[in-house]
Amino acid sequence: MHADLSRLTFRPQRRYSAVIAQQGRVQLDADINEQTAIQLHQARTLAADLIGRHGGPRDAAGFKIQYVGGKHDIDTLHIQGGRYYVDGILLDATRPAPGVPVPDEDAEEQESAAPPAYWTYWDQPDGFRDPEKPGDRLPSPAQTPFLVYLSVWERAVSAAEDPALREVALGAAMPDTAARVKVVWQVLPLSLAALEIEDEDPSKEVVRAAFDKWAQKQAAPNARLAARSERPDHADEDPCLVKPDARYRGQENQLYRVEVHAGGEAKDATFKWSRENGSVVFPVDELDGTWAQLASLGHDDKLDLDVGDHVELVDTAYASRLEPLPLLRVEELDLPGRRVRLSAEPDPSVGRLPHLNPFLRRWDHHEGPRRKGRTTALKGGAVPVVEGEWLPLEDGVEVYFAKGAAYRTGDHWIIPARTATGGVEWPADAARRPLLQGPSGIVRGFAPLALVKGEGGTVDLRLAFNPLASSIPAADEATLAAEEQARREEQLAEDPSGGRSQTTADAEAAAEGDE
Repeated sequence: MHADLSRLTFRPQRRYSAVIAQQGRVQLDADINEQTAIQLHQARTLAADLIGRHGGPRDAAGFKIQYVGGKHDIDTLHIQGGRYYVDGILLDATRPAPGVPVPDEDAEEQESAAPPAYWTYWDQPDGFRDPEKPGDRLPSPAQTPFLVYLSVWERAVSAAEDPALREVALGAAMPDTAARVKVVWQVLPLSLAALEIEDEDPSKEVVRAAFDKWAQKQAAPNARLAARSERPDHADEDPCLVKPDARYRGQENQLYRVEVHAGGEAKDATFKWSRENGSVVFPVDELDGTWAQLASLGHDDKLDLDVGDHVELVDTAYASRLEPLPLLRVEELDLPGRRVRLSAEPDPSVGRLPHLNPFLRRWDHHEGPRRKGRTTALKGGAVPVVEGEWLPLEDGVEVYFAKGAAYRTGDHWIIPARTATGGVEWPADAARRPLLQGPSGIVRGFAPLALVKGEGGTVDLRLAFNPLASSIPAADEATLAAEEQARREEQLAEDPSGGRSQTTADAEAAAEGDE
């Protein structure tokens, strides 16, 4: 997540069940965040174990799909409300009811049309589909059936994107407080060809099996990265700043974020990095050509913008779609006017709608890493991925991409760097060799919803579960009598005398013998 953190410490393999606060100790953000992560991990693992990979409550299952043909080939889907679980994550498709404003006494009463009780493919809250983009349109079921599925993941939201998170009582000069993690769900189409299904009328079992195979490939990234700290070439130029033998030569503790910008194979993929976990952002009030009017230019020299910085124009739609656009370079600063001039006009699909809360995110690379005496040129403002070599970031921090990987936009690795040790915190083997690690995120989940064959021909692929609780049956007389008889037999087995004295029992036994 893009947030101002010290580090992320949750490791499920360590099997910690709680964080314990100790008296008189400094409380760190990492401790609180780990407790939250432990609880989420426990709750979602339990839900997934009980429900399975996906499913919804039988009487309140959401995401029922209805295909609706539209004019001019602009078809849509109706997404019915209710709850559904994917990999233990709760999703709610219920559309909130609109608020009722106070009537205007001076104006005539006008009834506004209420929105439908369901979402559609085009207005789903995290989809941001554009009818003008052919790739966003639904396939035609007249040509071939297609699958509708759920894509689920999480992302961080700060006050730059949701101003309601900021406590205005702290004043404009104070930074924001806590960020949030948002569950993103998107209802998307998928062709049968992508599932490698040749049958034009496949059964539910065939579709579900093919989708599970496809989803496993999508959810399991094979990109791996390692990080280390090496004593940089310029270490002798500033021996007074940090320890002379330090490998990490930065003046402050940092949380480096290495994030895939453009995905694909290594020859096409690029990455970007930030020493602040990508948390340095600047809300945009207005765009005018290459000029961006900002709400502020930062709180200090460390968290501001400077000429030469690379920035990414982001808004709610862009963050949800995970589609990379070229990074832009800051060419000029207008400090009194809180404006920056960018190297090119931003893409028209992002940053133009105020209700999507656009902002600039700063990244800290300035050019490709120097290797073997040469400098790698940037590609679209980002650094090209080079596999099988150690790539320097800054101040002795280096990263290594494993060979033969496929990269996905948004996948990222987190690297804490500490001045106290002069190194980075990264797993290593007994010989202190850095270990290759998969991305810290994004963790994606998928679930099939429906097979669309046309209007009125939608096959529901959702799964449902019943509540575990049931009524307690009233005991009838026969059951009570049987329980009483069983109790008496148990007592008699433990005490053959039936509670009588031994003398009385012997006398009764002798009398029975005489008879």
